[in-house]
Amino acid sequence: MRHHLRTALTVVAVVVSIGSLGARPRAPRLGIVSVTGGRVTGVPARNEALTVFRGIPFAAPPVGPLRWRAPEPVRPWAGVLRADAFSPSCIQSMVQERKPWTYEFMTHGEISEDCLYVNVWTPAAASSERRPVFVYLYGGANTEGSAVVPVYDGEGLASKGLVVVTFNYRVGVLGFFSHPTLSQEAPYHGSGNYGLLDQIAAVRWVSQNIASFGGDPARVTIAGQSAGAQGVHNLTISPLSKGLFQRAIAESGSTLGAVGGGRSLADQEADGVRFATMKGNASLATLRAMSWAEVVAPVQAPAPAGGGRGPAAPRFGVVIDNYALTAAMRDVYAAGRQHDVPTLTGSNADENGAVPSPTITLEAYKAQAQQRYAAASDEFLRLYPAATDDEARAMSNASARDQARTSTYLWAMARSATAKTAAYTYFFNQPLPGPDVKQYGAFHTSEVPYVLNTLAMSDRPFTAVDRKVAETLSSYWVNFATRGNPNGPGLPAWPAISKDAPHAMQLGADVKPIPVATNSEKLAFWSKFLNR
Repeated sequence: MRHHLRTALTVVAVVVSIGSLGARPRAPRLGIVSVTGGRVTGVPARNEALTVFRGIPFAAPPVGPLRWRAPEPVRPWAGVLRADAFSPSCIQSMVQERKPWTYEFMTHGEISEDCLYVNVWTPAAASSERRPVFVYLYGGANTEGSAVVPVYDGEGLASKGLVVVTFNYRVGVLGFFSHPTLSQEAPYHGSGNYGLLDQIAAVRWVSQNIASFGGDPARVTIAGQSAGAQGVHNLTISPLSKGLFQRAIAESGSTLGAVGGGRSLADQEADGVRFATMKGNASLATLRAMSWAEVVAPVQAPAPAGGGRGPAAPRFGVVIDNYALTAAMRDVYAAGRQHDVPTLTGSNADENGAVPSPTITLEAYKAQAQQRYAAASDEFLRLYPAATDDEARAMSNASARDQARTSTYLWAMARSATAKTAAYTYFFNQPLPGPDVKQYGAFHTSEVPYVLNTLAMSDRPFTAVDRKVAETLSSYWVNFATRGNPNGPGLPAWPAISKDAPHAMQLGADVKPIPVATNSEKLAFWSKFLNR
């Protein structure tokens, strides 16, 4: 698949090159624009009605003494910056594919610590236009991901009228490392969350500069998937992002467990000390003097005296640093201190424990129920009964999908206790075609090429049904970014979530509202189990 996609892109480049021989290069529709730091000019996109600006700096390079610091203001440049190439991605392990995620879902190209850049696709012909803005945060478990991932290409939604922005943020130990010395030197007396602070800085850059690209700073939607959805949720509760956006989309990231708590700064600082010890009792100055390769090189604690392997290296993530994040999300929402914006969120059919072709046996199914639900296992098996291996497999999927939808519904209802704006939930079930479709189906992240209208960035064998799904779903996303409501002419009605009608919008070949759980008894079971 990687070979075919590269070949296809090469052919496109050659055809464009041949067609351009003897002709003047096309001029971008939008000319030179002024942004924080200087002036920039873009280039025509594949769609001639669009202009794309690639690689505009939104912060100073976080290198040398700026490693593990909040992003500093961008450094001004002289002249006009030709924004025609993506910047390097932030430091991470590079993998060409990791099934089910094939080439078009992965980061490619150069990586560097100098990676804090934004990309803008705009259909505007003049800066005076005020088009809705869509800002996308990539996923990747906060350890990988990039704005150059092919399926995140902004042209698909820009072709439908949005100004689209993607950007890079620091990941892994370079993006989320905490240490007591870092907390002492920071003016806000905290550390970690540098990747989150990058996200906030990028969205602030959008708020301050997007009007130059024909965008409306009063109609900014932040959107993301997986870790990107976590980033969206974090932005809705951070005191640093107030007023920077007006809508939020969180794909595969709104469950009670995923957004309930938060790691304390003290716990992560202790892991930072342990990490420095594994690096040879390195001081902060020594760690900053190391190359990035030395910093991210795998480390292992010494083996214990009794033999065996030592503990694994600590992993750093989002932390309650009392600056970017002041409390756990559930507590912020319970207190009504969140940025109350319309929200669209949901999950996919073949994630959260469901798979297209389960292999579980009846015996294993019952044992698993006993282990997971303990005293409630008899009730679970009554609601999801099985007498054969085939029935056990069907019930395993049905229960996992009911649980996933219920968890998202409960999150939305908890939100509604203090929110005045609407929430819309979905359940995506269109299998992504390809040689592994029977194994992976509608897997984690597989909705992205449909909702971002980027099927063209993949060489999978898409059908007319897939193209219709992409047209429908991307239209919902565009409508939501435009008005804070996904509904519009020619689309099946998508009701907002409510206590009186627990449902999710099924998104796929058959678009319609479906029950959150198959019946009220199952909804009550999952509500009790998940709230506990």
